Amino acid sequence: MFGTSGIRGPVGETVTTELALSVGRAVGSAGYDTVVLGRDVRESGLMLADAVAAGLRECGTDVIDVGLEATPTVARAVGRYDADAGIVITASHNPATDNGIKLWTPSGKAFGPDRRDAIERRIREEDYDPSRWDELGRRRRRESARTQHAAQLREAVDLEEAPSVVVDLGNGAGGVTPTVLADLGCHVRTLNGQPDGAFPGRPSEPTRESLEALSTFVGETDADLGIAHDGDADRMMAVDETGTFVPKDALLAIFASRAAGAGDRIAAPVDTSLAVDDALAAVGASVTRTRVGDVYVAERTTEANVVFGGEPSGAWIWPEETRCPDGPLAACKLVELVASQGPLSELVDAIDRYPIRRDSIEVTDKRATMAAVTRQVDRRFDDVETLDGVRVETDTGWFLIRASGTEPVIRVTAEARAESDAKRLFETATGLVVDASAAQTREIE
Repeated sequence: MFGTSGIRGPVGETVTTELALSVGRAVGSAGYDTVVLGRDVRESGLMLADAVAAGLRECGTDVIDVGLEATPTVARAVGRYDADAGIVITASHNPATDNGIKLWTPSGKAFGPDRRDAIERRIREEDYDPSRWDELGRRRRRESARTQHAAQLREAVDLEEAPSVVVDLGNGAGGVTPTVLADLGCHVRTLNGQPDGAFPGRPSEPTRESLEALSTFVGETDADLGIAHDGDADRMMAVDETGTFVPKDALLAIFASRAAGAGDRIAAPVDTSLAVDDALAAVGASVTRTRVGDVYVAERTTEANVVFGGEPSGAWIWPEETRCPDGPLAACKLVELVASQGPLSELVDAIDRYPIRRDSIEVTDKRATMAAVTRQVDRRFDDVETLDGVRVETDTGWFLIRASGTEPVIRVTAEARAESDAKRLFETATGLVVDASAAQTREIE
């Protein structure tokens, strides 16, 4: 039911008001006395929020309803309002057909596996604790969440000069970003600024392909950079002053190398580029790798000397601010870097780029195939990590073999500092998957 990013799926199929009611009942029965509730721009969000609130109140939990807000706005409000948990109705970067439910702790970190499993068990077993008629929870509306988030963003950066910025909101909930940048003195123009859960301007996920209009607009104007969010603004991607999309690993390396110093660590998932390791080595810092998913990156930032966490997908975490991926905060941080250190294109050019190859291989039984791959890798290689899939380090590069969490495929990634080495590692990794899958097919037959 719960993935690393909460519950997500098609409205009326996977995600229903019945499910939302059950989530509310389960959270209310698990001892969370006060819960902050918010939603993104999707039309279905209102009915799902009502269902979650009904379940919470039925089991005695008070609801602080902040309405339509960015996910980081809601997540930050949990601790600020002295609540016990937060619930956001959002499918993040998924298409308009979907919606979802994600749960948050007061630190701004999403519910981890243990908390998710406890809620899922209650739903599965219908283990609810409804209150008496005179002990039902209250639902109160709070209007100040965005104002307080904006104040925190303004305090987090210092702009001596104010660049010209184009912000592509993707018709999502990230309106706090252009507001704060304008407050800081930036010349701000917006694209797709009207909230609309059908996402008519572009697909919700900000990618090189979906940001073509932003790239063109920035490249043909005097803007210093372009910023883009997904539907709930927990992600942030960028284009430089020429209109060129900033590679995801390069953006991670830029943020990480500015946040870390000698002896520090940054948290990043197992599929992160060598470019990040090299950028950090230059400042005496290092990478500690996590499973894929912002909840695992956020969890690692609780450890000593971990000063930043990031995923190339566009989730950026500064733990001193919040452990929620905060797209508006990342936007402000990037604008600050451009203002103080020069053109974004030059910051990107300073990051090494290495050949990297990726593919997805469809398999009949991904669990059995991964088990067979793991056995073969253990026999053939010395430096093997099984934190999330199978990651192999060699003298020339690395490869990762990892089962998809949602599709019947196994994903293969290989990277090296030389093209020939990347090709060789990729062929080795794909060969392992193909051979293991074929063996499983023969066993079934």
